[in-house]
Amino acid sequence: MMTFIRPRLRKPLLGGIAFLGIAAAWAIGSPAWGLAIVIAVVAVGQTVAWYTWAGADTDESALLASRADERQKQVGLRARALAGTVALAAAYTGLVITLAVKMADAWPFAALLAVAGFAYLLGLSSYGSGEPGPEGEVTAGHQTRSPASS
Repeated sequence: MMTFIRPRLRKPLLGGIAFLGIAAAWAIGSPAWGLAIVIAVVAVGQTVAWYTWAGADTDESALLASRADERQKQVGLRARALAGTVALAAAYTGLVITLAVKMADAWPFAALLAVAGFAYLLGLSSYGSGEPGPEGEVTAGHQTRSPASS
């Protein structure tokens, strides 16, 4: 993937680039450049702070520095799942409130729910069992079908 970038710098740099994208979008879409400059300075400061934090010896810094073990990766996975659940709940709440107040402006919430639903189904098909294996196939010492059902 990004083998030329040190693992400790990968996630802080990605966060900084994301923040700089927001600063660039603000600078393009708004005549007030002052806030765009503030956002860019915060982006650089966040990248430096996250890089420094990634050097510590804690679970959070291991996740930030891309050197997490299985337990730490599980914590990160659960945190992302919680963030996704909260984001979906917020999008649903926004959709319901917007439909109750003003129907024309509900499309961003509906689009977010549609994209998240598609991503969920894609994840199920990618990480789930997928298609069943051939009849009688033995994998890793376990039969895929029960001998009683033959």
